Amino acid sequence: MSRGSTKIGLAGITIALLAVGIVIYSRSERDQAPDAAALQPIPVIATTVQQRDMPIILTGLGTVTALNTAAVHSQITGLLISVDFKEGQLVKKGDLLARIDPRTYQAQLDQAEATLSHDQTHLQNAQTNLQRYGGLAKENSIALEQVSNQQAAVDELIAQIKSDQAAIDNTKAQLSYTSLVAPFDGVTGFRLLDVGNIIHPPTSSAASPAPAQSMQADPNALVVVTEVQPISVIFTVATTSIPEVQDAVAKGPLQAIAYSQDDKTQLDTGSLLVVNNQADPSSGTVQLKAVFPNQQRQLWPGTFVSVRLVLSTQHDALTVPLDAVQQGPQGRVVFVVGPDHKVALRPVSMRQSLNGVALIETGLHAGETVVVRGQYRLSPGTLVTLANPNDPDAVPNPSTASSGMLP
Repeated sequence: MSRGSTKIGLAGITIALLAVGIVIYSRSERDQAPDAAALQPIPVIATTVQQRDMPIILTGLGTVTALNTAAVHSQITGLLISVDFKEGQLVKKGDLLARIDPRTYQAQLDQAEATLSHDQTHLQNAQTNLQRYGGLAKENSIALEQVSNQQAAVDELIAQIKSDQAAIDNTKAQLSYTSLVAPFDGVTGFRLLDVGNIIHPPTSSAASPAPAQSMQADPNALVVVTEVQPISVIFTVATTSIPEVQDAVAKGPLQAIAYSQDDKTQLDTGSLLVVNNQADPSSGTVQLKAVFPNQQRQLWPGTFVSVRLVLSTQHDALTVPLDAVQQGPQGRVVFVVGPDHKVALRPVSMRQSLNGVALIETGLHAGETVVVRGQYRLSPGTLVTLANPNDPDAVPNPSTASSGMLP
């Protein structure tokens, strides 16, 4: 072999060894890269488990319902000569709403009073004659039969005067019906009859109880008056909650808090009035009624609201933000940060959540640190660093698919 061939062979061997070294080094770098990444702590936002008093509540969706609603009718037939309210006006019990032409009923009253006066004059004359006849009878100057007849005439006139007085009372009542007044404190609705129309008493079907919607279509009504202060809300809870509610009621009045339908705005605070005496087996719910003062009139009949019924207060309850509680395959879990800044997965039981706060029954202790944001990147044993909770960019938001779920 020549010297040139030997040099070429050595160069080839050298290149091959370099290539093998590069491959081995690259593989070593790849094998070590995950370990290095694993040592990088993951930023999370965390908080400590708090211990405080928490109300125990039941929540139900309900409908605002007036305690009293009445369609104002006339009890007599007559010409409507004035309407003395404005639609949507607040009225007090006894306030004048409208007037019916009173002339016919006033004339009937005048006639009845005149009849009474006439009969009273006859009675006085008859009583005078009876007294005179009694004196003559003692002197045997008149027959006793004449005295008896005069007594009968007096008695008849007394009865007639009672009848006259009853006629006057009836006519006065008829005359009073020419003024239509508010039956209770409330708010007037739309005017259903205008001045110049003949108003009639309600028919037997219209006089029967009816919902407010049909009241508005009553052709014989003047207006519908609805009581709004106080007002009630009828809401439903699960039948399984009945024993808990009954136990709480036995200890005293229960507070009820009305919120808007989206559960964001508090509308009023009242108290539970009654639990309905029958549950609905088809839906598995029972109706409850709560009463609210409604001073600001934020509760309006027919609207939907959310009601929170406060059953009791749990003292020294353990609470965490609701975002800390995740749903795992085996139930609810929380990531707990240990002293070594490694996380552990802890199963917990939650009694309720309220305003973004979860009440924890078991699984945590006061003062422990739990992860509130960033769980989607964690697994048991992951090293974490606590980010600034006031920095919204410190921990990225999870995707919609992973939000609230474990990886």
